[in-house]
Order: sequence, then C-alpha cells, then structure tokens
Amino acid sequence: MYKTKRISLLSILGFSLFIGSCTKTSTSTTDTSGNWIKRSDFEGVTRSEAVSFVIGDTAYIGTGYDGTNRLTDLWSYDPVQDSWGQQKADMPGTGRSSAVAFAAAGKGYISTGYDGLNMLQDTWEYSPATNTWTKKGDFAGGARYDAVGFSISDKGYISTGYDGNYLKDLWQYDPTSDTWAKQLSLGGSKRSGAVAFVYQNKAYVFTGTNNGTTTGVNDLWVYDPTATPVWVEKRQISNVSTDSYDDAYAIVRSNAVAFVMNGKGYITCGENGSVLNDTWEYDFPTDVWVKKTAFEGVARTGAVGFTVKERGYVLTGRSSSTPFDDIREFLPNQAYNAND
Repeated sequence: MYKTKRISLLSILGFSLFIGSCTKTSTSTTDTSGNWIKRSDFEGVTRSEAVSFVIGDTAYIGTGYDGTNRLTDLWSYDPVQDSWGQQKADMPGTGRSSAVAFAAAGKGYISTGYDGLNMLQDTWEYSPATNTWTKKGDFAGGARYDAVGFSISDKGYISTGYDGNYLKDLWQYDPTSDTWAKQLSLGGSKRSGAVAFVYQNKAYVFTGTNNGTTTGVNDLWVYDPTATPVWVEKRQISNVSTDSYDDAYAIVRSNAVAFVMNGKGYITCGENGSVLNDTWEYDFPTDVWVKKTAFEGVARTGAVGFTVKERGYVLTGRSSSTPFDDIREFLPNQAYNAND
C-alpha cells in the first residue's frame, strides 16, 4: 500500500474565456507547442516517489516505492548516449519514498522521506568519484516526507513537507561543515507535495497542498539568500486577477515535476483530484505561464524530473497504483509529433 495521504484534492475546473469588447485575449498558447520524445526506459524497477539529482553531465535517480518495497538503489543516466549506466552503490540507509535530493559541491544528497511506517530525517552523501555513500548529520528540521530540496551556490536546502503538520520552514545545509542552519521560513502557505526549481541562484517554490484542504495552494515564492527580503511573492498560479494573462491557468496541483532549461521553467504531471499530464512553461522575466504540449506518456503523479545539458526529462511515477519506468524528453520549441 502507498502511504496514507492526509489530504483531499479537488479536480481543477476548466476555465471558460468570456470574449467581449472589454476582455483581452488570453496569452495562453494551444496545447500543441512543444514535443515529447520517448527515450531509453529507466533500467531499474518501476517506481514512484523517487528522487533525482544531477552532477556534471550525469543524472542520478534512486529510492522510491515499487508498489511493494521502498527502495535504496541508485542509477545514472547519460543523455548524450541515451543510456543508463551500471547500477550504482545502494544507499545504506532505510529504503524510502517521498524523500528529497539535491547536489552540492560535486556530491549528491538524499534526506528525509517515509519508510512505510516512519518519517525519516537521516541524510546520506553520494560521491560519484568513488561510488560510495557517507552518512551525514541528520536533517535538523526533524523527520518528514513530501518536502522540497534544492541547491544554491553549493549549499543544499530543504523546505516544507509533512511531519503530522504541514510545514513551511527552510533549512540550509553546508557540505563543508556538515551542519544544518535554520533560515527565514517560506512566506505564504504551509504545504506538502510542492515543487521547486532554481534559476539564476534563486529558488522558486510553489504548488502543493495545505492543511487537508480540497484545493491546492496557488501562491509562488522566490527565495534569494543574498537579497532583502529573502522571500518575494510572485503572481499566483490560478485565475485570480482581472487581467487576461491567467484566464486559462490550471497549474494548481501536488506531487508534480518541475525543471528548468534554456531560461524557462516547466511543470507537468501531478494530481488535483485526478492524475494530470498538462505541461506549463514559466517565463521568469514576465512572471507569466503558457500552456505547452501535454506530457505524452500516461498521466502520472509522483514522477521525477531533471535537466542535463539544458535537456529536460520526466520519468517514473504512477497512475493510480501502477508504477512506471518510462522516460521522456521535452523539446519545448519543436513542432508536436504524435509518432515519436
């Protein structure tokens, strides 16, 4: 069984555009802008709620839940060869799902998660040079799952999640001193099952669910550790303004996938009452989203995504109780082709 979620999700309603003399045309594109291409299947067992991190030109995916067991394995992916390398050393810690991962100072880190009975806070460091794992200091924010992790300037960060309560705290990890330090908490709503991506040394945290409500959160916050204030709210990700830019927004969800490539942010898949496959592109300078071609695999939740060499990928996840092992690359500027 999957872990019990303490949330109830509401299906996103389709937005109807009222066209009149005082209404501007929406900026949202059609859903056939961009192309998804199937790549070599993930070589490990099917799974959902795994983690991924990128070191150099190699992506790594590990842990997760295969429908029976929570996993400790780790695999590497070479996008140039479209090839999964040999399986890497298993993480010595407890098998887990819904953990977080980040890369900092040339090494990968996995922390927190859920082992089927307990929430976790242990932290493990992976060295690609030696293919070895080292136990590091426990996450100081306490055991939790469904948090978000990211890195900025060779420091790791963990925020949000669920520990019996919904959370919005932020903790910074220093790999040099192996220490955790509490930072100023995320503005806005507490949440679990959110996503984060990093662009120009700033982290964008958004989506997720809060306090068992039937609607996911619609606020988006940017974290800049060098600025004052460190957290700044951007435009909301649902149709709440009187302007036309958000008329077609249907971005609110949890357990989605987010990645950045070529100066744009992307979110796809996840759930909001139903399992989703729609894809949205974020323009950082204008703070506006446009709809792109939907993910062409089976709609899914609990997938992972990564960017290597400015190429974005989505893989694994599940639809209902069925886990997957397929991987697709998104080419946002390529014409849609249903046959690849």
